[in-house]
Amino acid sequence: MDIQELRQKKDELQKELSSPEIFKNPQKIKELSIELGRIEKELSALERPFSAGSQSEKAIMEIRAGAGGGEAALFAGELFRMYTAYAKKKNWQISLIDSSPTTLGGYKEVIFEIIGAGAYKDLQNESGVHRVQRIPETEKSGRIHTSTASVAVLPEAKETDMEIKPQDIELEFSRSGGAGGQNVNKVETAVRIIHKPTGIAVRSQESRSQQKNREQAMSLLRTRLLDAKRQEDTKKITAERRSQIGTGDRSEKIRTYNFPQDRITDHRLKESWHNIEQIMAGDIEPIVGALQNSINVSG
Repeated sequence: MDIQELRQKKDELQKELSSPEIFKNPQKIKELSIELGRIEKELSALERPFSAGSQSEKAIMEIRAGAGGGEAALFAGELFRMYTAYAKKKNWQISLIDSSPTTLGGYKEVIFEIIGAGAYKDLQNESGVHRVQRIPETEKSGRIHTSTASVAVLPEAKETDMEIKPQDIELEFSRSGGAGGQNVNKVETAVRIIHKPTGIAVRSQESRSQQKNREQAMSLLRTRLLDAKRQEDTKKITAERRSQIGTGDRSEKIRTYNFPQDRITDHRLKESWHNIEQIMAGDIEPIVGALQNSINVSG
């Protein structure tokens, strides 16, 4: 069937599944649901080349503090705000999935979804270890400190890309926590999902709605499982993610943010930019563009 025929068949199946009479026949519901899933997968595969791309519309970003203690957590927070500001300029939507804030305004880790045309395409090259060099406010001797934060950018998987069987997951519910670990919600809205076959665990706690957190956690789980599937071996997921975001060690870096010299250097391009304050405020278009041009030329 071509795209039009598949779309028509999809509409017919959805109408049939929504009719009141169908609820009297559970076996028929099951058969129609299986057929609808098959049609949606075929349709998704055919429609993908004609859209902006399922992997370019949504992205999941994970930022984690690396070497440097409190300074690394502050830097992770600054990177999060930088990407948030950039997303705002692009008219993208940001949705928090999970975070571990510190009392000083940083993050041990923050995971969020970016929704918008070209989000993954623009940000995929941000994956890796980011290094910051500056004099902390608490440093009385004026010594420059070096800290790191790791960034991972993954294309968000759709339900049609990755099927998760209900019997393969375990759900846990708890209260959402805030900075310092205190409970900020008396209702158990935070959701943790464990994928039993692989041992992969994800969590979502930023929404006040348990249902919303469950949806976001499932989306994050699908994304990580699809990432593993692309490796053709789920056992490689830990090694693959480590190769992408590094260990957070100072020597593994893709970019250095040197505040005393007002300079940001991308080590893959061997190119630098000044006006670090403006870039940290979300003006990363020059860097994003230079990376994309480099890939296009080399590709």
